[in-house]
Amino acid sequence: MLFLVFSMQAGFAFLGGFLRQKNMLSYMAHCFIDSTFGAMVFFFFGFAFMFGGSKLAPGLENGNAWIGNDGFMLLGGSYDVQTIMFWLFQMVFATKTVSIIAGAVAERLKFGAYLIYSFLVCGLIYPIYGHWVWGGGWLSTLPFGAGVKDFAGCACVHTIGGVMAFVGAWALGPRKGKYNPDGSPNAIPGHNIAYMVIGTFILAFGWFGFNAGSTLAATDLRISVIATNTFIAAAAGATVMLFLTWSMTGYIDVPYICNGALAGLVAITAPCAYVAPWAAVVIGVLAALIMRGSIWLVEVKMKVDDPLGAVAVHAANGMWGMLAVGFFADGTYGGVSGLITGSGWQLLAQFIGTVVALAWAFAWGCGVFFYSKISYGHQGV
Repeated sequence: MLFLVFSMQAGFAFLGGFLRQKNMLSYMAHCFIDSTFGAMVFFFFGFAFMFGGSKLAPGLENGNAWIGNDGFMLLGGSYDVQTIMFWLFQMVFATKTVSIIAGAVAERLKFGAYLIYSFLVCGLIYPIYGHWVWGGGWLSTLPFGAGVKDFAGCACVHTIGGVMAFVGAWALGPRKGKYNPDGSPNAIPGHNIAYMVIGTFILAFGWFGFNAGSTLAATDLRISVIATNTFIAAAAGATVMLFLTWSMTGYIDVPYICNGALAGLVAITAPCAYVAPWAAVVIGVLAALIMRGSIWLVEVKMKVDDPLGAVAVHAANGMWGMLAVGFFADGTYGGVSGLITGSGWQLLAQFIGTVVALAWAFAWGCGVFFYSKISYGHQGV
């Protein structure tokens, strides 16, 4: 499963087809350092901050409700085959969180500033929030429902990465030529639609490992439900955008169809284990519509230039996916029951977890990207 997730980095790289050709190499370099430099940061201390005290594997005994303190560099008791395998799986999750930002700040952020961002996300921002939800921290033990439940990362990965993507694009300002003097946006076409489609297929393939692997047990038969829900949500999102763009313009818009599939994948990431397949259809359909509306809101109304639609795909649908757990969880797995079972407590827990993720990422994003803009300038092109 973890090898599937690692392959998703190639998918992110191919999404550079949304960009102009002259900036493709810079974007791919950002994706590459996420999987190398970011992984080393997570190895040295990010993993310990995230899972110390979780007791999910040997050597992860020490930590508190706010931060972990065990498993640094896989030394001591964490030098164990189970813990090392767990680290490898979690490492590829961490590097995907960082890569979400690359598309939103593409063609503007200098390499040195991106290194700072990658360091902070892999070392502090993602691990600390992740500890609160996945490491036995305070959000996972809220006295509402079953506590905050984020099965594979709607909040931990996509909301954190997507909200920071929004702040980054906002702080850096738009690319040259994106907006007219009257504020109306201009389309800046990507250089390779084939890359977009290939990247979407690779990401979708890796998502089966992303979601199903989060059972942390290959023998868990719930994997069949998780994998099926993952596919259904993606297919529903793509189908909605196929017919919506066709009806609105008279032709199908491949980039929007790709983002519709990705929106469905993001939205199903938290509820994939807790909901029935019919709910996955609803989640995917609404995810595509949320994505389309969010692109309009971010680009047209807020004047934030996000070349790959990362904010609409990841931030908006990361939040929708978290709330979807509270609506559609049917109580058949993990004791998680949503509104369809007559209980609203899980929705309250999900709402709290979502608001905390948004506030945490927004605050860090302002500090990181406004500092980067002052210190490194704007590489506008």
